[in-house]
Amino acid sequence: MKVYKTDQIRNIALIGNAGSGKTTLAEAMLFEGGVINRRGEVTSKNTVSDYQPIEHDYGNSVFSSVLYTECNDKKINIIDTPGMDDFRGSVISALHVVGSAVVTVNTPHGIEAGTEAVCRYTEQAGKPMILLMNQLDHENVNFDQTVDQAKSIFGNKVTVVQYPVNSGPGFDSIIDVLKMKLYKYPADGGKPEILDIPEDEKDRADELHNELVEMAAENDEALMELYFDKGSLSEDEMRQGIKLGMIDRSLFPVFCADSKHNKGVGRLMEFISNITPSPAEAVEVPEINGKVVDKSEKAATSIIVFKTTIEQHVGEITYFKVMSGTVKEGQDLIIAKTGNKERISQIFVSAGKTRTKVSEMIAGDIGATVKMKDVNVNNTLSEKTAGYKFAEIKFPSSRHTVALKAVNESDEEKVGEMFQKLHDEDPTYIVEYSKELKQMLVHCQGEYHINTLKWYYTNVFKIDIEFKDPKIPYRETITKSAQADYRHKKQSGGSGQFGEVHMIIEPYVEGVPEKNMFNMNGKEQKISVRNTEEHQLDWGGKLIFHNCIVGGSIDARFLPAILKGIMEKMNEGPLTGSYARDIRVYVYDGKMHPVDSNEISFKLAGRNAFSMAFKNAGPKILEPVYDLEVLVQSDRMGDVMSDLQGRRALIMGMGSEKGYEKISAKVPLKEMNKYITSLSSLTQGRGIFSMKFDKYEKVPQEVQDELLAAYAAEQEEE
Repeated sequence: MKVYKTDQIRNIALIGNAGSGKTTLAEAMLFEGGVINRRGEVTSKNTVSDYQPIEHDYGNSVFSSVLYTECNDKKINIIDTPGMDDFRGSVISALHVVGSAVVTVNTPHGIEAGTEAVCRYTEQAGKPMILLMNQLDHENVNFDQTVDQAKSIFGNKVTVVQYPVNSGPGFDSIIDVLKMKLYKYPADGGKPEILDIPEDEKDRADELHNELVEMAAENDEALMELYFDKGSLSEDEMRQGIKLGMIDRSLFPVFCADSKHNKGVGRLMEFISNITPSPAEAVEVPEINGKVVDKSEKAATSIIVFKTTIEQHVGEITYFKVMSGTVKEGQDLIIAKTGNKERISQIFVSAGKTRTKVSEMIAGDIGATVKMKDVNVNNTLSEKTAGYKFAEIKFPSSRHTVALKAVNESDEEKVGEMFQKLHDEDPTYIVEYSKELKQMLVHCQGEYHINTLKWYYTNVFKIDIEFKDPKIPYRETITKSAQADYRHKKQSGGSGQFGEVHMIIEPYVEGVPEKNMFNMNGKEQKISVRNTEEHQLDWGGKLIFHNCIVGGSIDARFLPAILKGIMEKMNEGPLTGSYARDIRVYVYDGKMHPVDSNEISFKLAGRNAFSMAFKNAGPKILEPVYDLEVLVQSDRMGDVMSDLQGRRALIMGMGSEKGYEKISAKVPLKEMNKYITSLSSLTQGRGIFSMKFDKYEKVPQEVQDELLAAYAAEQEEE
């Protein structure tokens, strides 16, 4: 296959709502470019893009697919992405390496929630986008209404380049106001007849042409002067202005297609090859050390890895973009993160699962290789003389958490190993083992994401797993002071065990000094603090330990053992086994035995005295409370507010942001389980939320009673 120069390469991502026709469009683009000689169909499970077994089962894309086609002596690299927002990590990683995005719109449905979501990702990535009004052959198509809807969301940047003459069943004609021609397609699609614009469409075409000329001229002072001088621009001048407008995201061109019947696709490819930015012109991944990247083909080589996948009979496939120089078969590169050397054994151009071997690739191109040992997504590899390190893909934070457990305990280790493979392929799957909750927690994007995980364990890894609701990391504390003493005594032949500890505990409040007077048995008694240890707890809060022993009732060597016993009970609180925090302890008296006292005796005495005092000190359970921000469309505000109030949320404020209504609230984590599903249902998929931990607060008494009862039942079971 031909080696393409940087200025002959165009990199695009196909993004859009599920069902908007991205995979079908990709199929038509490959057919138009001669990469395939027959177009497959999603329903027939024979498309180049959706080739994974899970995609055949689901009937839609789960992973991004790397493809290519050719047009006008240019290579167009295509990344076809999933439409379900649970797989948004694939969209974000694709946008990281492409120059432009084609947003497919299911025109009969208008601008859907998924369309809005992917357009937000292009904004975050700073990438140009083309809006493709697709499926114009369907019933109930209203092109003008969908364009108006797009303008209401994205502003007047939305600019019509094409409009359909006869949308709906029988659709076959498009007017292109850049070319000022009518494209009429055969019934089965393909090469159009290019005709003059009919008289009855001239006024509309002229009006839209003038709008396009004005939008193109606005992006360059020289073009603006030409426009004022001549009153118009040539096609080449318009191309220049459109390209500049696309690069700075001040112009979003609108195109038309029926990708299923290959109508409008060839003209779209022509526009991509002629006008969208090459890798030399596009907004590229920055070098984080501020080095100027030499993109010429003779410069030092560097690549970035944006995707990995595992295929049966092949193993791990690594997808990369060439950032500088020329990458060649057999070349050794250095991994920026580790300094280790890695050999590029083979280089492939990908069209789904079909890979064509090439000897080299030049800066800007996208390729694949195999048998890389220590290379993961977000790795930069370069020649030693370059020493580049490129910015990493910022994958989205998780929105949904479940506890994952193997049905058979013997499979636990295998579950973790297999999860790592899935994480490598989709880094938005995050796993952690919570020592506190004694659960393996999976953080992901939503329930569809979780169902995909289940599919892999069942169908590929052959491991039975189950999902449970994650436990809540409660905390325990006290609200008043209490006194307790405990004697540990054990005699079993030979030396026994003896230790007696007297202590007072009280709540610790930052900035409030320790006391020296306490009411014990109805009498005020003075206690003198001899020394203090302050322990910052790993799980938040503090334990303040005061040694108030006088007269040697407990030897100083046993105090660390008493502290250890207290800390054990802080690790597993007396109420529900949750971590305890913010407690001040005064050990003021006790007894020893000259023979039987030892560290274990005082550890147990300290632990039990603390537990007894805790239960008499107005114990309270604390729950994690999060700052929540929800963005919703105005007509759904009432429903979302009602739902939040049912979740014990405290509304902190309301406002507007980016055309949405914004609700700010504080809400307990316990009430947010599966919120992504509820919000999606309430807002037809358009609601967005983010959460950030704020603080721990006391739970209401009825919630505490429920938690105590549940813990008691759990202990009985065990």
